[in-house]
Amino acid sequence: MSVTDENTTVVIVGSGVAGLALGNFLLRSGIDCVVLERHSREYVEQRQRAGVIDPRAARMFREWGLEDRVLGGAPFAPVLNFRVDGETRPFRYVTDDHVDGRFCPQQVLVRNLIDVFVSDGGDLRFGAEDVELEDITGPRPRVRYRDSTGATRAITCDFIAGCDGDHGVSRASIPDNVLTRQSHEYGYAWLTVLADAPANHQSMMAIHDRGFAGQFARGPQASRFYLQCPLDTSVQEWTDDRIWDEIEARFGEPVTAKGPITSKTLVPLRSVVHAPMSYGRLYLLGDAAHIVPPMSAKGMNLALHDADVFAAAVLKQVKEQDAGPLEAYSATCLKHVWNYQAYAAWFTDLMHDAGDVSYHGEFRRSLARAEFERLYDSETANRLFGEFLTGLN
Repeated sequence: MSVTDENTTVVIVGSGVAGLALGNFLLRSGIDCVVLERHSREYVEQRQRAGVIDPRAARMFREWGLEDRVLGGAPFAPVLNFRVDGETRPFRYVTDDHVDGRFCPQQVLVRNLIDVFVSDGGDLRFGAEDVELEDITGPRPRVRYRDSTGATRAITCDFIAGCDGDHGVSRASIPDNVLTRQSHEYGYAWLTVLADAPANHQSMMAIHDRGFAGQFARGPQASRFYLQCPLDTSVQEWTDDRIWDEIEARFGEPVTAKGPITSKTLVPLRSVVHAPMSYGRLYLLGDAAHIVPPMSAKGMNLALHDADVFAAAVLKQVKEQDAGPLEAYSATCLKHVWNYQAYAAWFTDLMHDAGDVSYHGEFRRSLARAEFERLYDSETANRLFGEFLTGLN
């Protein structure tokens, strides 16, 4: 039996960073909402993702009154650690005192956002299967789904926030002739490796003629490593011994403790932007609308920006009957998204082209090396880079 008499202001589809941040912002503003999530709470809270919260996002949580309750991780110093052909080259960038960014794995932020939302009385429903969006161009759209008991339920609302990622139902509900997709493939992948091994450094990125490598601590006894590799490689080719050998070769130093490798995943690097980010009463947030390569550390921060903009726009509409910010939502977010896509593409190309010439050749390698040196030699280049890193550009 369908339950069709539920009503709310906003239905949020998906409980990733964008959906949970949005739910908390709305709840704190007195706007009722329901968050629907296909997976179980355990699955969502254990889903492993990297994460750096830039100073702009940290300030955003502070302005919403959530900083102390949801931000985990230690503040990071304005220094990027590079190893270039085996030589350590720290890079200190200009921040103008915006130094409150955090190393915060995404699953830590997700767990904290769930705890706060639920403890404050938020309506978060796990196990919501077969979600369908209905009448999204009408005045009161409906979201239909099957709950964990197998019953079909429907919620009528004013707005739908599609926060269900690249393969979710939200973007798929927009007609093909409305939506445009622009994308760029970088021509290589990352082998991402999680190991029960203490990190040699809190964070380190290596430029080497065998390819890019990255290392980031995931607590005192675990590390995540990234290795540039061809798109046609397979995880099966990368034995544990080969991985450790390649890490040591690209960093030019031994790994002090080689614990068990607990996961290996191939991630092709790409940039994607879908536009518009709204259609009727449906609004896209996070990966449902855009993807940046992980080199930029901006995917989570762009999702948080979307949530901030959308929550403020809903608040204007509900409290003041001002539809202007909602009407401008897509344009507002896309301007920000494209600015950071440009940064992400530049930094990704620089770090990868400067190493292994088999991907893009000697000319691109020389260009990338020159751009890398400019960061150290030019105060102007340093300042611009710092603006992007801190999320203030």
